Amino acid sequence: MTTSPSGPARFRQWLRNNLPKSALLRVPIGVLLVIFGILGFLPVLGFWMIPLGLAVLAIDFPPARRWARRFTVFIGRLWQCARSYVSNT
Repeated sequence: MTTSPSGPARFRQWLRNNLPKSALLRVPIGVLLVIFGILGFLPVLGFWMIPLGLAVLAIDFPPARRWARRFTVFIGRLWQCARSYVSNT
């Protein structure tokens, strides 16, 4: 029996499968997501675009990959803590 990947790992797998294979297309997509995310106070655009853009950039840039990995570990630990708190109440 194989286990399915956790939420953050499943998201990274989805990104890799659904983004263009060419870095020449992925990098501008990631940069545009970050830039438009900074304009998150405007309608339609949102601050949610910043971490998505960084996740796209993390595929091609090692410094962004390290940041994304640390963030993934942090969210995973936070999620486990929240689940254990809810199950203990």
